[in-house]
Amino acid sequence: LLCAALTRTGIAAEDRSYAIVDTGQTAFYDTQSEIAEPAVGASFYGQDAQYAGAQPSYTDNGDGTVTDNVTGLMWQQGFDVLSYDDAVVSADASTLAGYSDWRIPDIKEMYSLILFSGADPSGGDEGSVPAGATPFVDTSVFDFEYGSNGERIIDTQYLTTSIYNGVTMGRDETVFGVNLADGRIKGYPMDDPRTREANALSVRLVRGAAGYGENDFADNGDGTISDSPTGLMWAQDDSGFGMNWEDALAWAQDMNAAEYIGHSDWRVPNAKELHSILDYSRSPQATNSAAIDPVFNCSEITDEGGSPNYPFYWTGTTHMKSNGQADNAVYLCFGEGLGFMLFPFNDDVELLDVHGAGAQRSDPKAGDAADYPEGHGPQGDVIRIENYVRLVRDMDAT
Repeated sequence: LLCAALTRTGIAAEDRSYAIVDTGQTAFYDTQSEIAEPAVGASFYGQDAQYAGAQPSYTDNGDGTVTDNVTGLMWQQGFDVLSYDDAVVSADASTLAGYSDWRIPDIKEMYSLILFSGADPSGGDEGSVPAGATPFVDTSVFDFEYGSNGERIIDTQYLTTSIYNGVTMGRDETVFGVNLADGRIKGYPMDDPRTREANALSVRLVRGAAGYGENDFADNGDGTISDSPTGLMWAQDDSGFGMNWEDALAWAQDMNAAEYIGHSDWRVPNAKELHSILDYSRSPQATNSAAIDPVFNCSEITDEGGSPNYPFYWTGTTHMKSNGQADNAVYLCFGEGLGFMLFPFNDDVELLDVHGAGAQRSDPKAGDAADYPEGHGPQGDVIRIENYVRLVRDMDAT
């Protein structure tokens, strides 16, 4: 057990220019439900809760603002529901708490607020909040309302300035949003596909901490990439093959036993760590590449439509459901966020980039992807189950 313990030295997380707030996940899970903490070498060892990062910490300033004590960002405590253009105007005009430098957050800033202590209410009655549902944000300091910008309880998508470098549904200009009701990132059309009027999403303004979310990757020349703003070191190569969630956790421990690239403290990253290396300026459509800096090597796959694409990557973070099931884990799309769409007056499903490269969704931890020939959910999200892995460790660990 002592061998597995990490000692963090050097720069504190709060002093990093891109300090990553921990996911808030403290319980342990197998492929179905909560379990006791796994021991070193046991199945499911190495998941999110095994590694405590910079714990969420907020200060309610008593003036309609909240300061994140880890990132240094100051947030609007409440929210508005606005179109993208109206949100830009509103941010420019805001003098909340006497400040005049409010802005719409980008995707890295907005995602810093997500907490995976939440439980997803999806899948039941879309008009009422089920028992067990928990928002994916700290509601002790932030205002939150299920269905804040739509008819369904999960229509609680928070706007960002991160416009997709591509189109979704084959035609739609798209902006990324963070859903604090169901714990996902997806791309949303700027205009309603039916009415062509501007879509309105929830808007929470931010200020301060200029440069948050910016990486500074250094190729160490030994198969590792360091990112000093986050304090993380990454494997330059990914796993090169897909595997289910339990096998992903086990594979990381196998790499540690082999002292992969000279280190024995690699782990499957949590959702917020892995999100930190997504590059939203890149996409298969626009740059013919994965959504990641080219300093990394990214496997190419053949997708469900027979086209070249890039993998989904596992995290060690479980995506909890409001009914208590823990059978899904979080992954991030470094290739297109594909789905099988069935449009009106069309008898055949069409495989499309429905959510964008950079989307964050979840897959069953185990099973057979062949059981989901037309995906899952209203956009037919592609189910793979055997996803890829990119290992991470703390730069300052000794």
